[in-house]
Amino acid sequence: MSQKKVSFKTKSSKKKSVAPSVAASSYYTDSLGFMAMDSNVPGLSNVILQKLNMKSVNEYRSAVEGNSLAINFGIRTYAEMFQKMEDTYKFCAQCKKLPSRLPDPRTMRRCKRCQNVYYCSSECQRENWPIHKKFCRKLKVAAIDRLVEWLIFTGDIPFPTSPWTKCFTNIKSWDDWFAMQENLEEKLDAIMAGRYMGILWSNAGKPKPETRELRDSVKRLTTDFFTRPVTIGFAINTFCIDPYSGPVTVHIVGASHIETLNIRATDYDELAKIFPRNQGLEVVMIGPEVVEGPVMRPPLTAYGPRGKVYVSGYKSLYHVFWETLVENARAARPDLVVGFHPGFHASQGLAEGWLPTLLLLRDYNIPTLLTMYNEQELKYSLQILAELDARILDSGPFPFTSQKQEQVQSDPNKPPVSSNACYLLFKGATWFGSGTGMGELDLD
Repeated sequence: MSQKKVSFKTKSSKKKSVAPSVAASSYYTDSLGFMAMDSNVPGLSNVILQKLNMKSVNEYRSAVEGNSLAINFGIRTYAEMFQKMEDTYKFCAQCKKLPSRLPDPRTMRRCKRCQNVYYCSSECQRENWPIHKKFCRKLKVAAIDRLVEWLIFTGDIPFPTSPWTKCFTNIKSWDDWFAMQENLEEKLDAIMAGRYMGILWSNAGKPKPETRELRDSVKRLTTDFFTRPVTIGFAINTFCIDPYSGPVTVHIVGASHIETLNIRATDYDELAKIFPRNQGLEVVMIGPEVVEGPVMRPPLTAYGPRGKVYVSGYKSLYHVFWETLVENARAARPDLVVGFHPGFHASQGLAEGWLPTLLLLRDYNIPTLLTMYNEQELKYSLQILAELDARILDSGPFPFTSQKQEQVQSDPNKPPVSSNACYLLFKGATWFGSGTGMGELDLD
């Protein structure tokens, strides 16, 4: 089951040394995500765990990290798999009742328009309609994408992409990116006619959307898959880092199971399509929630293969990684640091977690790009960085945000969010004086 990364995080530092057991113990996205759900729909986290045949969040965490190899999820058919997933969204959007609290759980009805939101009675549905009608159409799209996303795990999405025929400066949006893809319609047709697309809608328990809706969903999910490597490419281009003159090392700070669970060694190969003659690109995932596995190899101590992307990982707070590996020449210093939805603006453990990382990045004058889910997160993040005297270079809506909209699971009648909707760039401190300024960045 995929989960949106919650805006509470623990990370890194240079100035303050913090024991990982303290800083990383209470801020896992899983436990905080379940807490957020239960604050709005009491018992929803238990529903999710029951559908996974688990007893606690700790058991879920153990399974995510690959430590519970004997876990039996109890899923015997495709239909049961999709039904279990749908059950975790089944509660009354008006009164928040779960089916188990109804005299007859089968009386829980679903909005016919969006096929997404549930009600325990016609009265609740009528009362909720003034709010729900604002989001009904978007929630229909989110429900389709939630199912079609399964094709990422089957390997149908993404389709094979083409090397970039234009430099990044000339690619302004996903429309420009799709325009570069050779035989795009044939690739989409192959996914539509694929075996797993047929299995999906034979077992989803929902009406099959129109062909146009499904094709649009495949394209949205393609952008969701590629938004991370394209974000890195955007930062490399914007900060004028030259991957052709030498190898480039990128650190992904605050990486969690969102980025590292089921990751494949080829997931960031789009970077090699953006910079086809690169001298070696390494993407290092660093965070206390990194899921260690075959792809999460140790960081490189020498140059990686030219023209390729090497993905590695390290399970640790960032400042611990820096002090342990970087300062001892066991890992390369970064040319660029990227944080996907760090959420430090909302972290109750800011002093123990993110603050040391932000100070480290500021004091070492490292080019940094951070992404946010919405403008409110961006605003708060900018305020915190301003208080730290970090030198902000640019911020705003991100042109390569994921087109896939995700509903707030515990409160569907809220504006859906998209990964990497906003971004900010900073480098060094305000007192550094000369250095990379806005005029030197390749910005629109």
